[in-house]
Amino acid sequence: MNPVLNRRELLGTAALGFGQVAFQSLLGAETGTGLVGSAHHPARAKRVIFLFMKGGPSHVDTFDPKPLLDRDHGKPAPFELPRVTFAGSSGNLLKSPWKFKRYGESGLPVSDLFPNVAQCIDDLCIIRSAHGTNPAHGGAALKLHTGSDTFVRPSLGSWVVYGLGSENRNLPSFLTICPTLAHGGVNNWGSAFLPQRCQGTPMGTASSSAEAAKVRHIANPSHSLKTQKQQLDFLNQLNHEAAQNNPQVEALNARLESFELAYRMQTSMPEAQDLSGESYITKKLYGIDDPVTEDFGRQCLLARRFCERGVRFVQVTHSDSEVQWDQHGNLYQGHTKNAAEVDKPIAGLLKDLKSRGMLEDTLVVWGGEFGRTPTAQGTDGRDHNPHGFTVWMAGGGVKGGMAYGATDDYGYYAERDKMHVHDLHATILHLLGLDHERLTFRYAGRDFRLTDVHGQVARGILA
Repeated sequence: MNPVLNRRELLGTAALGFGQVAFQSLLGAETGTGLVGSAHHPARAKRVIFLFMKGGPSHVDTFDPKPLLDRDHGKPAPFELPRVTFAGSSGNLLKSPWKFKRYGESGLPVSDLFPNVAQCIDDLCIIRSAHGTNPAHGGAALKLHTGSDTFVRPSLGSWVVYGLGSENRNLPSFLTICPTLAHGGVNNWGSAFLPQRCQGTPMGTASSSAEAAKVRHIANPSHSLKTQKQQLDFLNQLNHEAAQNNPQVEALNARLESFELAYRMQTSMPEAQDLSGESYITKKLYGIDDPVTEDFGRQCLLARRFCERGVRFVQVTHSDSEVQWDQHGNLYQGHTKNAAEVDKPIAGLLKDLKSRGMLEDTLVVWGGEFGRTPTAQGTDGRDHNPHGFTVWMAGGGVKGGMAYGATDDYGYYAERDKMHVHDLHATILHLLGLDHERLTFRYAGRDFRLTDVHGQVARGILA
């Protein structure tokens, strides 16, 4: 006969095989109470798909053409350089190897790197004036994801889930597909001091293929669904009894909720990840029929499927261990490879969302942690540039077919209608119906928010 288990041992035993969400819920204490499912004003977007280009794509080679850079190629920079740069010394001006053409009714220019995304230009709001402060990958990535490059803070996706709650009780509210474990790692999708239900759930890593990306421990090899349900019912009964005189009742309930979600995910997650029911035309639209685009196309199609099923925030990461978008050298080869892998899948995602009527209330955000310098590193590379770079948005209440803000004539510094990372976060929250100044969480004696004490909504891009 098995010995009688105490409550702690039972919780530990029952957790086995319930899924990664259950394990996440055991990490850290949950404090405070949260605003759940309550927007501050009418929302234009219900959900977010964040297309993260790890490493820093070059804005002057993609969506921000600079004729003077072409004219003055090879000359010394005619402006003052930042006091601190990532690689130290900076070379002369380096023109773009790619040509820009105008597309759509808006006539906005896009480089030859993105011929497919260019076909969607009238749905894009090109923000050419994004800027930050940190020239290193780790700090800049953390800043983009959490609003802070120095402290562990909740991620953007976690704040969104905290503010709006979930639209699907059978799937996580925040999923990150093939995330990078470098430069911030788990903190980039972590909930920090927010309730654990706001934590992002990773599927695979950047070093694994999208086809192999799964939520870990999704199946319980030891117990049937019926047995697991009995365990959960018993846990619920114990929690109810313990709650009578327990000040940590909210933490107990949150843990049980995570167990129950993991239990339900055993059937809902495999169905959501199964692409066999998608038509050949749809798969071709995302580039899944081509080995060059198959991996990122699969990620983008999964993002659409998760959004259809009520997932509030989905992040899709393009990264690999060899090239990424970090071209300190071999700019032409590296950016050509990267753009070829993502161009068709991104265009397919935008077209698919639009054809299904989902682009109206789905905010798609594209960008990296910073841009690249218009000056050369070596003979054919560009250094990190957080002082001015491009992010674009589509759908979800933003104006399409417009360019917002500008960098200087050579593309080094954001100059007009500047949008700091805090402003970007404030604007994303606003489109979701959340006031970034009111979305707060009390922790360690003070009220925290995603934008700290900063942030202005860029109302010029609102449709």
